[in-house]
Amino acid sequence: MERAMLGVSLRDQIRNVEIRRRTRVTDIAQRVAKLKWQWAGHIVRRKDGRWGPKVLKWQPRTGKRSVGRPPTRWTELSRVKRVAGSRWIQAAQNRGTWNSLQKNYVQQWMSIG
Repeated sequence: MERAMLGVSLRDQIRNVEIRRRTRVTDIAQRVAKLKWQWAGHIVRRKDGRWGPKVLKWQPRTGKRSVGRPPTRWTELSRVKRVAGSRWIQAAQNRGTWNSLQKNYVQQWMSIG
C-alpha cells in the first residue's frame, strides 16, 4: 500500500510498523514464518505413507563422514528445534501444543533478519 494513499510522506518519518497497524496489513516476514511453522507441523502429522515425514527423520550419512562440519538440516536452519525442543516431531502431533509454540517461533524468526 502506498504512503500517499494514507496521506503521509517519507518526510513524516512514520515507521512501517505504524503504517501496518493503521492499514491492518500483516508484515510479510511474519506471514512467511507463520506459514513455515504450520507447514512443518502439517508434514510431520501426515500418516498416509508419503515421504515428507520420512525425509525429516532421515539420516543420510552412512559409512565414513567427510571432513568438516556436518550438513545443516532444515529443522536446524529454521529454528524449529530451538523453539519446540529436540522432540519437536512429538510436539507437532498435538495441534494445541504446536499452535501455542507458533508465536515464539515467529518472534525468533523475525529477530534473525
